[in-house]
Amino acid sequence: MQLNDLLFWVLTAFVVVMVVRMFLASRNRISASEARAKVDAGGLLLDVRSPGEFSAGALPGARNIPVQSLGSRLGELPKGKPIVVYCASGMRSASALGLLKKNGFDAYDLGPASRW
Repeated sequence: MQLNDLLFWVLTAFVVVMVVRMFLASRNRISASEARAKVDAGGLLLDVRSPGEFSAGALPGARNIPVQSLGSRLGELPKGKPIVVYCASGMRSASALGLLKKNGFDAYDLGPASRW
């Protein structure tokens, strides 16, 4: 097998894995109207992007806890209110959703901020 053939198959496998991950992540998303309703009713809008991404532009009223530090900051989140998470592409918010659900939070995944 030549290097070009190997590179082709590695890249193809990578694309397939990413498409499957995006599909699986999108199955757990709520609609923008559902997300707005939860936030309007007192829920928390949680941006799980990096601080730099957050400071460059965030949804109004959102709070920023990067997904990498979310596990150590769960105590800062309300247990009795819905939490709507979002990020840039939907991958980090899907990870955050899993962590929040596993720890007993009433959490929902908006996915990418552009869906707001």
